[in-house]
Amino acid sequence: MKRQYKCDILFDSLAAPILESGKLEPMRQYIQHGTCTCYDHVLAVAKTALAMSMRLPFKFKKDQLVRGALLHDYFLYDWHTVKLDKLHGFAHPKIALENARKEFDLTPIEENIIVRHMFPLTPVPPKYRESLLVSFADKHCANKEFFVELGHKLAKKRAISAVAHAFSLLIALLPWT
Repeated sequence: MKRQYKCDILFDSLAAPILESGKLEPMRQYIQHGTCTCYDHVLAVAKTALAMSMRLPFKFKKDQLVRGALLHDYFLYDWHTVKLDKLHGFAHPKIALENARKEFDLTPIEENIIVRHMFPLTPVPPKYRESLLVSFADKHCANKEFFVELGHKLAKKRAISAVAHAFSLLIALLPWT
């Protein structure tokens, strides 16, 4: 069985309880990066983190990895228009955690994934390898969403899109992201 097919089947089984609950549906109405909705963004982050976990030589708690990734941006507001006491990038992890706690029973790993996914923008580092992996996947997906959209706007060509994908991975790998 091909690796991607295995990953897709595993993702579907791990994500089903949260996705079928319907509680993530409001995320479809909020834009996250470019034209990507929060819902599509958390799906991409969860799938990316799971795929990475299957390739790395470490053991991951994949069920908690996927659940935490799906809930990492569960802030449920339009961050482009809502004014907060702090900038959205600093405030939304705690808001997402509060919202997720109201709707779901979370493990310590899932809580840490949600509240620490913005590291190093938020200074306290992730405590678990699952948290670190979701943080990395989040940066990769966010950069990809932004730069791919930008590439499509600039040229409407595949070559620019491929460059944008490569550039987003480079940015995600740099130590300052």
